[in-house]
Amino acid sequence: MPVSVLAEPFDMTLPSFAQHLKVLEDCGLITSEKRGRSRWCRLERARFEEAANWMEAERRRWTERLDRLEAYLDKTEGSDDGKTV
Repeated sequence: MPVSVLAEPFDMTLPSFAQHLKVLEDCGLITSEKRGRSRWCRLERARFEEAANWMEAERRRWTERLDRLEAYLDKTEGSDDGKTV
């Protein structure tokens, strides 16, 4: 899609929107090319899948960590040592 079409639903200037697209392009999540007077963008689906897989692995890792913390806090909650955690 052309950048101008992508930017339409957003309440920001086209140059500001283009800066956001530049970040996505630098990350490899989109590619862009000049076609005549317009700049067109294309999603790089494989990169989005990589990002989604990484986020899912991180979500699982943090869920496991928080579950262990919760179990530890539950175990120490009943102790009579007078300390609060």
